[in-house]
Formats: sequence, structure tokens, C-alpha cells
Amino acid sequence: MARPDKAAAVAELTEQFRSSNAAVLTEYRGLTVAQLKELRRSLGENAQYAVVKNTLTKIAANEAGINTLDDLFTGPTAVAFVTGDPVVSAKGLRDFAKDNPNLVVKGGVLDGKALSADEFKKLADLESREVLLAKLAGAMKAKPSQAAALFQALPSKFVRTAEALRAKKEADEQGGAE
Repeated sequence: MARPDKAAAVAELTEQFRSSNAAVLTEYRGLTVAQLKELRRSLGENAQYAVVKNTLTKIAANEAGINTLDDLFTGPTAVAFVTGDPVVSAKGLRDFAKDNPNLVVKGGVLDGKALSADEFKKLADLESREVLLAKLAGAMKAKPSQAAALFQALPSKFVRTAEALRAKKEADEQGGAE
């Protein structure tokens, strides 16, 4: 029979897995309390970084329907539960790990799909959602304005061509009359 405090911890972790867009498992061996505090700040406001017990977290992940992380629950483990843009948190982890090599990303899950440590590094290299949306909006705006410029150029080119033909015909008529 499970102790009530452990059952409550499993229930809380299960809810965090279910409500998160992503969960990143890390090994934090060798990091100081001050460094962990700095790491929590670098992840952004839409992420929660928690040092967890492997057995309880493995049970919680399985209860949340995530069975792909079982092999990653070895050694000292902490989980970054991301509720916002996962790219921002992935960048925070990557940048912190550059300055603090003791932080090791083991892998995790993004929208129910397992990701390796290398895939999280690729995620960190992406631009943020806002930047990608701004680029898309700029591209969509550019195409109609290019089309409008083209449509505006056609009539004016036609008028110039017609005027040149009229002037040439007039010059030919005057040259032929003399």
C-alpha cells in the first residue's frame, strides 16, 4: 500500500505531465543551488524545473500515458515542465548548459512524442514562434503587394507602348506626306 505523501507526489507529477506541452529530463549532478536557481530563471516564466525522484516520476509519466521515458530515469534527475513555447525553454536549457557543462539533457517528450537530447538541441536552434509567425506574415504581405505592383505596371506599360506606336504612326504619316 502506497504512502499518502508518495501517492500525492505521483498525482501532482502526473498532472504536470498531462498539462505540459513538453517535459525535458536533465541530469543536474554537480550544480549548486545558486546555479539551479539561475537555471529556473533561464527557462522562462512558462516552465517549471523540479528535482524529482526517479521511481515516482516514472510511475507518474506512465500514468500520464508517457512510456517512452523509462530508460532516462537513472541518476539524479530533474524535469523541466514546459507549458508555453517549448523553443524558449529549449534555448534556455541550451544556453545554460553551454556555461554549465554539468547540466546534461537526457531527452524528453514534446506534445506526446519522445525526443532525444539531440532533437531538443535542434528545437533550441529554431526561432521562436513569434518570429516565425512574423516572417510568415511578412511573406504573405509581400506577395499581394508584388501582385499589385505587377497589375499596376501592365496598364501603364500598355499606355506607354500605345503612345509610342501613335507617335511613330504620326511621324510616318508626316514623313510620307512630304
